[in-house]
Amino acid sequence: MSGGLLVAGTTSDAGKSVVTAGICRWLVRQGVKVAPFKGQNMSLNSFVTREGAEIGRAQAMQAQAARVEPSALMNPVLLKPGSDRSSQVVLMGKPVGELSASGYHGGRQEALLGTVVDCLERLRGTYDAVICEGAGSPAEINLRRTDIVNMGIARAAKLPVVVVGDIDRGGVFASFFGTTALLSPEDQALVAGYIVNKFRGDVSLLEPGIDMLRGLTGRHTYGILPYAHGLGIDEEDGLRVSLRGAVRESVVAPPVGEDVLRVAVCAVPLMSNFTDVDALAAEPGVIVRFVDRPEELADADLVVVPGTRGTVRALEWLRERGLARELARRAAEGRPVLGICGGFQVLGEHIEDEVESRAGSVTGLGLLPVRVRFAPAKTLARPTGEALGESVEGYEIHHGVAEVLGGEAFLDGCRVGAVWGTHWHGSLESDGFRRRFLETVASAAGRRFVPAPDTSFGALREEQLDRLGDLIEEHADTDALMRLIEQGAPAGLPFIAPGAPA
Repeated sequence: MSGGLLVAGTTSDAGKSVVTAGICRWLVRQGVKVAPFKGQNMSLNSFVTREGAEIGRAQAMQAQAARVEPSALMNPVLLKPGSDRSSQVVLMGKPVGELSASGYHGGRQEALLGTVVDCLERLRGTYDAVICEGAGSPAEINLRRTDIVNMGIARAAKLPVVVVGDIDRGGVFASFFGTTALLSPEDQALVAGYIVNKFRGDVSLLEPGIDMLRGLTGRHTYGILPYAHGLGIDEEDGLRVSLRGAVRESVVAPPVGEDVLRVAVCAVPLMSNFTDVDALAAEPGVIVRFVDRPEELADADLVVVPGTRGTVRALEWLRERGLARELARRAAEGRPVLGICGGFQVLGEHIEDEVESRAGSVTGLGLLPVRVRFAPAKTLARPTGEALGESVEGYEIHHGVAEVLGGEAFLDGCRVGAVWGTHWHGSLESDGFRRRFLETVASAAGRRFVPAPDTSFGALREEQLDRLGDLIEEHADTDALMRLIEQGAPAGLPFIAPGAPA
């Protein structure tokens, strides 16, 4: 078997990432050696592989679903936005420069098609099946000429395509039909059918529409997946709703102690790897909220300043919003603050940045005795160590190099009073360390909160991935899906007018 499939979507956030992960988990349960792939990803949530390559966190999560080690082959092109108009281009896990959107789509993207196809073919030579994820919509007709992640890669690799639509948004039938009808005849010939995502209610009420869709398009609907709450799976591009009041939660369980613990995460611009706080949200009795106003920090037992692709911009934002004053007040009162990566950098005394913002010398918040200098080379690492008497693992993704001038050692950073800072993402996924850290926070906050003694973030993640596999196994036409992966798109799929514009 050397099968493959492209999971496209009617829109961004239609569910491509979770459907891809679910198919990977279902296939590996069937004894299929499977790998995920996304030719080009735009995301501020990234991960470092064991060989030191930076890829999207969604592909790392999908690799875990497939029970394989993530690699740069699975996400050869990663775009990390630095503004509305430019992104850092990460090629095969390493940064190669900044490009404007027009510069990238004006020629650079098309030139990368050979690299993307080569990575996919290398995976297909190693695995029984490769499940590819698209980006946005394949019907973005303004970008089709340079496309390397949707129909461009499907055509180059002769992959069958299923299109996922989020019915919770409404208009899913029009979206399926319109997506297909805006593709060229050659592209349409690879679109085998559809998957309805996030359905609520009685499936029998949807079936007449599914029958009419088949009559209109000649294409099969491969599954109707129900709305699944609290999946807690890594998101690709960030929180898509207003951050005010957004709550992260993986499990709903009562606190072990007498109190809950409230965590406020400052929703800084270009926030990256906000998935760091998912391990906190997985703890019974820990409430994690994203905030953007100083008064929202008042009842927080812990404030997290997360990673960001724009450290200096985040620092300015904290000052403009009045959050900087509140952070300084908390530090003076001995109330807990944790800075991670870019958040760690803003808590320091001084930043010298001629790389990311090119702002030169900038004064930090001065809550930690740290000076930061931005280096052209990006640090990509998978460190291990010890803190609070517990083993810790993490990963590093940053241009800023920190010189720690005092305080108590804390991972690669430091601690002064109740203020902690580190470049290590993912450290809170180490269960023993997370429990000791939360105990320390609860003590400083005066809360009678007790961490659950048996919470395993790794086990919870596996449970969530199994839930995704269950969604496919129980609600998709798995026989038809397996044939599609093994044999490709059926011959003779009808053309739906008008097709792509000339």
